[in-house]
Amino acid sequence: MFHLFADLDFSTIILLVLALFFVLFYEAINGFHDTANAVATVIYTRALKEQLAVFMAGMFNFFGVLLGGLSVAYAIVHLLPTDLLLNVSSAHGLAMVFSILFAAIIWNLGTWYVGIPASSSHTLIGAIIGVALANAFIMDTSIIEALNIPKMIQIFLSLIISPIVGLVIAGLMIFLLRKYWTRKGQGKKRSKKRERIFMTPEQREKLYGKKKPPFWIRIMLIISAAGVSFSHGANDGQKGIGLLMLVLMGIAPAGFIVNMGASTYEITNTRNAIHNIQEYFISHNEDLNSVIGKQSAVETAIPENDLNKYHCDYSKSFITLGIANSLFNKINDYDSLNVDQRSQARRILLCLSDTVSHVAKQPNISNKDKQYLKSLNNDLLKTVEYAPIWIIIGVASALAVGTMIGWRRVAITIGEKIGKKGMTYAQGVSAQITTALSIGIASYTGMPVSTTQVLSSSVAGTMIVDGGGVQSKTIKNIALTWVLTLPISILLSGSLFWLAQKLI
Repeated sequence: MFHLFADLDFSTIILLVLALFFVLFYEAINGFHDTANAVATVIYTRALKEQLAVFMAGMFNFFGVLLGGLSVAYAIVHLLPTDLLLNVSSAHGLAMVFSILFAAIIWNLGTWYVGIPASSSHTLIGAIIGVALANAFIMDTSIIEALNIPKMIQIFLSLIISPIVGLVIAGLMIFLLRKYWTRKGQGKKRSKKRERIFMTPEQREKLYGKKKPPFWIRIMLIISAAGVSFSHGANDGQKGIGLLMLVLMGIAPAGFIVNMGASTYEITNTRNAIHNIQEYFISHNEDLNSVIGKQSAVETAIPENDLNKYHCDYSKSFITLGIANSLFNKINDYDSLNVDQRSQARRILLCLSDTVSHVAKQPNISNKDKQYLKSLNNDLLKTVEYAPIWIIIGVASALAVGTMIGWRRVAITIGEKIGKKGMTYAQGVSAQITTALSIGIASYTGMPVSTTQVLSSSVAGTMIVDGGGVQSKTIKNIALTWVLTLPISILLSGSLFWLAQKLI
C-alpha cells in the first residue's frame, strides 16, 4: 500500500494524512448525526435500552458499509467532471479536498448542535458542487462544463423524491394497519389484543403496567431498526468511501486514479469489453451514427498525446475507442503505464462507459442489447470504480464509532418533537420499515439519499395519518434546514476554495 504514495513529497503526505483524518471525522459526525434516526424509534418505543440500541446501530452500520458495494460512492465521485479531477496540481487538489471537507463538517456540526436532523448527503453534495462552480469561476470556464449535469440531476431527483416517498408510504402503512389489522381478530378479546400496536409506551404502562412492547411488536421494531442502520451504512458509508477516493485521486493520482492492484485477468476483461463495444458500435453503426458518429479509418486515428486536448464526445466514439485500444492492447498491468497514461486510461474508460450508457437509452435498442451493454459497462469499469479494503474498513469503523457517541440531540427531535403525541409502536415500525426499504433500494440502484430526511418524513407521515398531528415548529425547522443546506454548503465550500486559491 505505502508504495502508492512514493512519488509525493513529505509536506504533501502530511496534508494527505490530515485530509484522510478529516474524511473519517466527517464520517464519524455522519454516524452520530444520521444514525440517531435509527435508534430514536426503538428507544422511544422502549423496544431496546439506549446503550444496546446504539451498539446495535453501530454494528449494523459497520456491516452495511462492508457489504453495501460502491455504486453510491462513485455516484458522488462522478458528480465532478473527470477533467477537474485529472487536471489538478497537488496544491489545487488539496484546496479542493479541504474546502469540501470543512464546508461539510461545519454545517453538519452546526445542525447537530441545535438538534436539527439535517441531511449529511445534501451537505456533501452541496460542498462538491460549490467547489466545482468556484473552479469554473476561477478558471473562467463554462458553468455547464463545471459539473456532470446528468449525474447532478439524477442525484437531485433522488434527494427530493425520497422524503416524499417516505411520507406517503409510511402514512399508507399506518392507514392500512388501522383499517385491516384489528378486523382480522375474532371477537373482542382478540381485536383488543391486536390494537396494542397502536398504543404509546405510556398508554401500555398505564393500562397494563408493562414498560416494554408486546413480544412480536418488539421483534418487529428491533429488526426494522437494524434494517435502517444497515441501509444507512450501505448508502451513507459509500459517500464516505467516495469522498476518500476523491481525496486520493485529487492528491495522489499516480497511485489511485486507477486500481494499481488490478489483476491481469481484470485488465483482460476491460480490454475484451473495449473490443466488444467496438464490434457492437460497428455492427450497429447505421442505426447509431447520429449518436456515436460514423466509423472510418480517419476517425479511429489516435490524436495527439495531449490530455488537455481530449474531451469526451459521443459523436467521436470511434476516436475514443482508438485511444482505448492503443492503451490496453499493450498492457497487462497498470504499473507499465506512466502517470499521464493512467490518467488517460481512466478518462477514456469513463468516457466509453458514459457513451455506452447513453447508447443503451436509445429507443431503438432492444432489451437484450441493453442487458448486453450493461454487462460490458460493468467489465469496463472494474479497474477504475474500486476502493481498497483499508478504505472500506476505515469508513465502516468511523461510522460505527460515530454512531455510538453524540446521538442523543437528534434522537430527541425525532422521538419527541415531530409529533404532538407520543410515538406508537405502529408508527415506529411503519417509519423504520419504509426507511430501510427506501434507502436499501436507493443503495442498490446507486442513488445517494438522506437517511435523515427519509426517516423524518416517514415519522411525520405516520403522525399525520394517525390523527396525532405534527409540531409545526419542528417541521418548519427541518424543512427550512432541508431548503438551506444545499445553498449554504455550496456557498461555504465555494468560498473556502476561492480563498484557498488566493493563498496558494
